[in-house]
Amino acid sequence: MLLLAVAVVLISLALPRQSNHQVITYEVNKPWLYPMLTAPFDIPKELDEEAKARVKDSVETNFIYIYRRDTSVVRQQLHALAQALNVSHALSVHQRYQLTNAFASLYQSGLVDNNTYDAIKAGRIKQIRILDENSVAHVVPASEVRSVRNAYEWLDSTFSMPDGHGVMSAIGGDKYLTPNVMIDKEENDKLLKDAMLTALAPRGTIMTGEAIIFTGNVVTPEKYTYLKTYEQMLAERESVRGEQSYSLIGKIMVVTILLIVLYVFMKRMRPRIFVQLKSMVFLISFVTFFIVAVFLITSFRLNYLYLIPFAIVAIIVTTFFDARTSFFVHMVVVLICSLVARAQAEFIIMQFLAGGIAIVSMQELTKRSQLVQCALFIFLAYSLTFVALQLVRGGNFSSMGWHYFMYFAINCVVLSFAYFGIFIVEKTFGFTSTVTLVELSDINNPVLRELAETCPGTFQHVLQVANIAQEAALKIGANMHLVRAGALYHDIGKIDNPAFFTENQSGVNPHDALSPEQSAHIIIEHVASGLRRADKARLPQVIKDLIAQHHGKGLVRYFYDKACKANPQGTVDQAAFSYPGPNPQTKEAAILMMADSCEAAAKSLKEYSEPAISALVERIINAQVADGKLRESPISFRDVETTKAVFIKRLCAFYHTRISYPEPAPSA
Repeated sequence: MLLLAVAVVLISLALPRQSNHQVITYEVNKPWLYPMLTAPFDIPKELDEEAKARVKDSVETNFIYIYRRDTSVVRQQLHALAQALNVSHALSVHQRYQLTNAFASLYQSGLVDNNTYDAIKAGRIKQIRILDENSVAHVVPASEVRSVRNAYEWLDSTFSMPDGHGVMSAIGGDKYLTPNVMIDKEENDKLLKDAMLTALAPRGTIMTGEAIIFTGNVVTPEKYTYLKTYEQMLAERESVRGEQSYSLIGKIMVVTILLIVLYVFMKRMRPRIFVQLKSMVFLISFVTFFIVAVFLITSFRLNYLYLIPFAIVAIIVTTFFDARTSFFVHMVVVLICSLVARAQAEFIIMQFLAGGIAIVSMQELTKRSQLVQCALFIFLAYSLTFVALQLVRGGNFSSMGWHYFMYFAINCVVLSFAYFGIFIVEKTFGFTSTVTLVELSDINNPVLRELAETCPGTFQHVLQVANIAQEAALKIGANMHLVRAGALYHDIGKIDNPAFFTENQSGVNPHDALSPEQSAHIIIEHVASGLRRADKARLPQVIKDLIAQHHGKGLVRYFYDKACKANPQGTVDQAAFSYPGPNPQTKEAAILMMADSCEAAAKSLKEYSEPAISALVERIINAQVADGKLRESPISFRDVETTKAVFIKRLCAFYHTRISYPEPAPSA
């Protein structure tokens, strides 16, 4: 509840403050569909955005920038030059005099920085205003000033020695050239701001009672600006009267109601998810972060709402949870975000369709290409729905806002990269996506390669268990990718002692030299060893859970019975022959336990007929049910019966009897 309260506060604070007047929806170059709107107060006729841009460009283009002449720099540099020339014996007195005058002349014309000079050469600056020591501005052609680099090149080419060696290089002349005409940024900013304010001043006033726009009139850019000014002034007046506080209260109520509904849904309809702290932290944090991000983005421009890929909520939640939870979370997000939409009904309809398509398309994300296909379908849904809704509102194709299709395209391009969001969530919260499970099921994985090389018999066993368990999971609606990945890794603990497991033995049985207790300990230890290897390989927690639960708390029956026979008068401690458990907690773990036991036992059959296999499967699974091993998992009796049928069918296919072909007749 604390997290929920924090979410309500953050979302409510992020909501844009809107006035309480009737929300009207209008767009540039589309007809005004409402009654005539008259001005309830004087409204200045502000320039529209396009006109403002033109005026700003004109002011900036024609503005003559102010520069200040720094005489102290000139005195210092000329004094330093004179001292350098006095000690130089390479130049005559006349040459020194000429060079000093040339430096003074350049400083008199003005030396500017390289950036200013480049702008002058490019034609962007044609005139400059230079302030003298008395702050009197003199407008001079920009062509009269030079840069330090240009001045140096001119001096070097003008004053050269008979041998062609430049005087400037000889005396190190670049040290005595420094910009003495520098831009006055503070004064320019002030004057440019004043010029902008004057140029952008309103071009008149819509008087109180005068019509702003008539019904059916096209909302031109000019009219659009008047309407925006009217809305802004109306909101400011309502804020002064204190009505914004009521608006904020209403927003908090809406957000609170919708988040409480989500909370109750998770508690009543998804209790297994609700009790998992990290799952609830993720859901509420994700919803909060996404909504706050939407409000921040739309605070720049409301139309950016259509750039935001809302379907990514449905995709990410579907990846880690179920379709119903995903749809509910998606709609809560959409309904809260609709508070800032101009056309709320249009927005909700479009996002409803996008979320539905995403959920249907991404229930099993196994390939990255699915995201691209999903994004394409959503783009088509957005486009067709937008056209239909525009026609419903009385528009036509000529007045269609075609720029929205660009928004939809950008939206779907961003959506196609949802895989990165899935990856971040997976690593941050420890969830496991279907893509990860599919990648783990690759038998070229290092752990599985080691299993195949060290325990070939066990490797064949896990492959067959994976096949029959996956098909059973598909039949009863469990996560078949999780079952397959878990089945492939459930016996990796046998790598440590492969020879102690029947499927890897070839004649010699090392258990013959051990007591039943020692043998049982080695067999049971493969679960703990498997968990250690899983930790080392950084396998997901869901896989480690299947490794721990695939035997539950069952007995190592063979060695337990052997111990009982060896000690008929005494009591054998069952704890020494029992797996640590726990018993299966999920459908997937229950399927894996049943598949593991049935496939292993099937190898001991003397006859692979359907009745024999059927009797074996019934006996093993019924014993597990009777022992209560499946009691803690959510698997139903119907699911168990379906699983039996799948196992019988698949095991019969594995162990079918082949036709005995006759020996070829000897050749004559």
